[in-house]
Amino acid sequence: HEGWILDINKTSACEVKYPIVADSSREVAAAFGMLQNDGTMLQGMPATVRSVFIFGPDRKLKLSLTYPASTGRNFDEMLRVIDSLQLTATSSVATPVDWKKGEECVIIPAVSNDAATEKFPQGWTTVDLPSGK
Repeated sequence: HEGWILDINKTSACEVKYPIVADSSREVAAAFGMLQNDGTMLQGMPATVRSVFIFGPDRKLKLSLTYPASTGRNFDEMLRVIDSLQLTATSSVATPVDWKKGEECVIIPAVSNDAATEKFPQGWTTVDLPSGK
């Protein structure tokens, strides 16, 4: 696993500053459901999938992404999700599909117009939707 960090740094022109867990016995991978179920073996043991777990400050799992070992992860998507989680944790909003930091988002339906006026004094745009929400 220590060699992986050097490989990532070289091929991705970045510097990994987060821990990578070594799990030579596959104990952690088995506990978190990270073993490939297609029979792929490495060194006589089941191959692992590539999983990402993002936890909030409340220590609760907010996101779990799992990719097959043959597919690289999308770091831009992970950063986009973290931006969304940070915003929505405190702002009574939800982010729409393909949202990026700084773009418009949706005030959650549980917020009344009166409460929205207080929370969003700069105003908002109302869009009529077929669902009526």
